[in-house]
Amino acid sequence: MLSDVPEKEIAVPDAVRMVAAGRPARPVWLNVLGGVTFEIESGDSRSFVKFAPAGSGLPLAREAERLAWAQRFTPVPQVLASGHDETGFWLLTAALPGRNAVDARWLADPRPAVEAIGRGLRALHDALPVAECPFSWMAEDRLAMARERAAAGQIDTALWHPDYQHLTVAEALAAAVDRPPIDRLVVCHGDACAPNTLVGDDGQWTGHVDLATLGVADRWADLAIASWSLVWNFGPGWEPLFYRAYGVLPDEERIAYYRLLWELGP
Repeated sequence: MLSDVPEKEIAVPDAVRMVAAGRPARPVWLNVLGGVTFEIESGDSRSFVKFAPAGSGLPLAREAERLAWAQRFTPVPQVLASGHDETGFWLLTAALPGRNAVDARWLADPRPAVEAIGRGLRALHDALPVAECPFSWMAEDRLAMARERAAAGQIDTALWHPDYQHLTVAEALAAAVDRPPIDRLVVCHGDACAPNTLVGDDGQWTGHVDLATLGVADRWADLAIASWSLVWNFGPGWEPLFYRAYGVLPDEERIAYYRLLWELGP
């Protein structure tokens, strides 16, 4: 898991206090790189502030750019403001209806959430126009960035899934050169893990969040990771339902390839 609900008390950064302007700021999501998402409540309205500490490498500026583009076509958070100081970068967005798909409500009853994740991802892929998208998430571009990370010693195979831990970084990079033919180009979410789909109380998807790596790619770049995350979050056995909800049969070759590419760095 790259992110999770905070289990300890987290200090509110000064930049977030400034954005909150006296309103309560409650930490609701913690990134492994140190980024924190805070919920700000004011009467009946809600908003969220993401804060990335300086040096964390979290691409909030890129996310703001992608959200501004995608919000014309599909439900994603509206960017209200952003900024930075010497302590880090912050991004303020309006709240969407629904709760993330790994909320306790859905962990207790995964079936509606799994179906919503599949339908929501299909709707996202169908709605975002490939020809108008200025962002890439193509395998070739990701592989080039992975080579840079490898050269800098920034890839830790100990963090990889057991399916890939028999590979060295060099072997994984060599294997990733052999990309399967593209099935269907879409604008991918880029981090289609279960928590990034929002689900309403009626079990219908209501939007997507965390789009810092949104870009054009084969749809299996998303499908492979979305289905994988179901195991991390809900346990085994949910992948067939997800694929049915999306409307596709699993493609084992593409699934294995894009999961390997994910391990080299999303």
